[in-house]
Amino acid sequence: MPDDLQIRRVQDINDPDLVALVAKSDLYLDSLYPPESNHAESLEVLVSDDSALFAGYLGEQLVACGAAKILGDDGVYGEVKRVFVAEEHRGRQLATAIMEHIEEYLRSVGIRVVRLEAGPRQPAALGFYRNLGYTERGPFGRYAADPLSVFMEKAIAQK
Repeated sequence: MPDDLQIRRVQDINDPDLVALVAKSDLYLDSLYPPESNHAESLEVLVSDDSALFAGYLGEQLVACGAAKILGDDGVYGEVKRVFVAEEHRGRQLATAIMEHIEEYLRSVGIRVVRLEAGPRQPAALGFYRNLGYTERGPFGRYAADPLSVFMEKAIAQK
């Protein structure tokens, strides 16, 4: 993790910096996928009892975010949501740090399997997840098969 990155659990979803970062993420996803293939979760959902939203700061500047949901529709697992790094801060291993933090959080609450959905129009993101050890699988949970969805999974060992 970059030494100067601080990752904090989000409590205030009305923080203007968080709202702006998520809006950038939404604009990006909306430019790639039609609404029926866009599975971004609201901030309200991501701070509920079964979820945790994390924000990454360089100094006081919010530059990245990511979330985890704990689900149990076909065995208990964690789902990664909303991983996004501001464009001007990419290439600094911030997404890796956010993902490591999410996985550590899930591990700390007893989760052993992490899943995610991403889109084929984001080859860099898919390569990133593969490099972290995620492998493709079929749809899970509430997702249906969709040519604009790639489903991935990774087992995480308990420490």
